[in-house]
Amino acid sequence: MLTYFKAFRRTLAVAAVALAAFSLQPGSAQAQDPTARPGPGVVGGTRAAQGEFPWMVRLSMGCGGALYTQQIVLTAAHCVDGSGPNTSITATAGVVDLQSSQAIKVKSTQVVQAPGYTGTGKDWALIKLAKPVNLPTLKIADNTAYNNGTFTVAGWGAATEGGSQQRYLLKANVPFVDDATCQKAYGGALTPGDEICAGYLEQGGVDTCQGDSGGPMFRKDDAGAWIQVGIVSWGEGCARPGYPGVYSEVSTFAANIRTAAASLGG
Repeated sequence: MLTYFKAFRRTLAVAAVALAAFSLQPGSAQAQDPTARPGPGVVGGTRAAQGEFPWMVRLSMGCGGALYTQQIVLTAAHCVDGSGPNTSITATAGVVDLQSSQAIKVKSTQVVQAPGYTGTGKDWALIKLAKPVNLPTLKIADNTAYNNGTFTVAGWGAATEGGSQQRYLLKANVPFVDDATCQKAYGGALTPGDEICAGYLEQGGVDTCQGDSGGPMFRKDDAGAWIQVGIVSWGEGCARPGYPGVYSEVSTFAANIRTAAASLGG
C-alpha cells in the first residue's frame, strides 16, 4: 500500500480542467523523498468566495497554511526542512485567486518545526513572516470537543489525484472518521494520539490532495466561529474509497504550538 504526505498531493479535487501548474519545490515531502507518504488536496470541492476564509495562506514550497497570528502561519512539519532562520518561503494571502493583483506576498524569516518530528505524527510547524498581514486569524482547538461532526477543508492543491495545482482556492466538507475505523484502513501507519481522520469512507470522492498539505481542517465552534481542528497531513491517494484523509490533530499540540509561537515573538 502506497501512502504519502500531501505536500504536493492534497488538493480539493473537482471535475474541473487543471488550472495553473506549479513545479515541485525543494522542501516539499516528495522533493525530499520520492517514496514518502502522499499529502492531501481538495477533491470534490467548489470554489471558495473571496474573503470566505481570509486566514488561508498559500506557501511557495507547494503547501497550504493558516494565519495563527497576523505574523505566524501554522502549517505541516513535512512542508519545511527543519527549524531556524529561513527567508526562502513566500506566503501568499488575502486572495482566492493566486494570480490576483491584490495578493499579499510576504517572505518568511524563521521556521519552527515540531520538536521531535521524524516523519510520523507531530506534523505541525510555524512560519514567522517578515511583517504582519492585516487579515483575520484562525483560532485553534485546545481540546477534543470539536473532533467530531463535519469539517471544512480548503486549498489550492490538485483537484484530481496526480493532477495540477489550482489557481483558485477550493473548499469541501468531509465527515469525521473515528480512530478505530481509520486504523482498519491504515493499520500501524496511523498515530491515533497525534492524528484525526475525515472523509467519505465508502464512496470516497471528496478529500484533500497534493498541494493541500499544511492547510487547515476546520469547523464552527459553539459560538459559530471557525476553529481549526486539523492540519492536512497524508493519505492513500486522493478521495479513494476506504481511505480517509489523515490530519494532524491540532488539540494534541495546542500547548506546544502556543509555546513555539511565543518563542517566535510574532
